[in-house]
Amino acid sequence: MDARPLLLIEDDDDDILFMRRALNGAGIKNPLCVIQDGEVAVTYLQKLADEAKPSLFPCLVLLDLKLPRRNGLEVLRWIRTHKLLKNLVVVMLTSSSEPQDIKSASELGANSFLAKPNSHDDLNDLVIRLKAYWLEADLLVKL
Repeated sequence: MDARPLLLIEDDDDDILFMRRALNGAGIKNPLCVIQDGEVAVTYLQKLADEAKPSLFPCLVLLDLKLPRRNGLEVLRWIRTHKLLKNLVVVMLTSSSEPQDIKSASELGANSFLAKPNSHDDLNDLVIRLKAYWLEADLLVKL
């Protein structure tokens, strides 16, 4: 069976490029789907749910907080209220370290809240930890 995709919801082109490089460097074989707008992300996920093919659901969602049209917290709220998608693993990956953002993400059901690293080495380390914890440790909820 093919690996389920990773979904990166991020609007910054540089962050997308660096994440692609870090994922490749970590040897992650899952296909990467990138969406740069919160509203488009909801539409994409709704389409996957409508098709009712859990094998196409992302195994991990990396969600930025500040997105156009619908912010990350709004996307997270929508995911957690959707019957078929509510168990997706969602990691908030953002430059915000505001206590209220962390609290809101936690209350809405984010699986984790991580600050975007400031260096390539730190991003590589973060991706290796994400891989070990969310992709290799067999902790993923089976949808």
